[in-house]
Amino acid sequence: MIKTPPGWGADMVTRAYNSFASTSRQDAELQVGTRASLAVCRISGADLGWALRRGFEDFGAARTDVIFLCVLYPLIGLLLARLAFGYEFLPLVFPLAAGFALVGPVAGVGLNEISRRRELGEQVGWFDAFNVFRSPSIVGIMLLGFVLLGMLLAWLVVSQLLYVLTMGPQAPASLGDFVYQMLHTSAGWTMMIVGIGIGFVFAAIALTIGAVSFPLLLDRAVSLETAVRTSAEVVRRNPLTMAAWGLIIAVSLVLGSIPLLLGLVFVMPVLGHATWHLYRRAVPR
Repeated sequence: MIKTPPGWGADMVTRAYNSFASTSRQDAELQVGTRASLAVCRISGADLGWALRRGFEDFGAARTDVIFLCVLYPLIGLLLARLAFGYEFLPLVFPLAAGFALVGPVAGVGLNEISRRRELGEQVGWFDAFNVFRSPSIVGIMLLGFVLLGMLLAWLVVSQLLYVLTMGPQAPASLGDFVYQMLHTSAGWTMMIVGIGIGFVFAAIALTIGAVSFPLLLDRAVSLETAVRTSAEVVRRNPLTMAAWGLIIAVSLVLGSIPLLLGLVFVMPVLGHATWHLYRRAVPR
């Protein structure tokens, strides 16, 4: 039966409440597991290549469905960029585009679900991504999503503050003037160098807590704390490999963002599917 939006929303709230109660009971029963990470494996560059190949396979198997789902992501990005493109908000355009990497795992959780179902041999369609809302761990998934969204907002605030401290409170007179100040003044170079350093810290934190957290929450009945601890343990045991994975994500998002973010229609599905397969290599059953 087709429900009205209020009815559908009420149903989601009810499911979230029931999930929260269920998760609380599970946490009480698994007191040891909630405060410790799961066993993780060492992974290498070969595993990254394997995960990306599997990501391409998943993308190819459901290409039309996944593109239809992920086209929402770049469209939202274009809308936000357009709203921020007044000259007074011009300094926030690049931080906004770069900040999408912080919330990328949230955008990819539906793709993780599709890959999980394909691994089980099920037939999948674009609507299967929304089965995430039926997951027993939906509360943990939503909470972690809000954490990453909060990091995005914090990054934008810090970026604006950095601009004011280095370039002054006045908005750039034009796009050309803004680019000239960045490339031909010491204040502009200071802003870029410090901004890249701060952005690296934000990205490293997001990668640490979100590398495998979302697929782990989808796959197993674990608490949010266990998922985050396990993700951090994967990064700790595989620092170089996960650094390479973060670099792959950053470069892919940059390349996907160049043609007005439309390349993300292809980049996001592959990375989302690959994240699931990387999780399967890093966190054995």
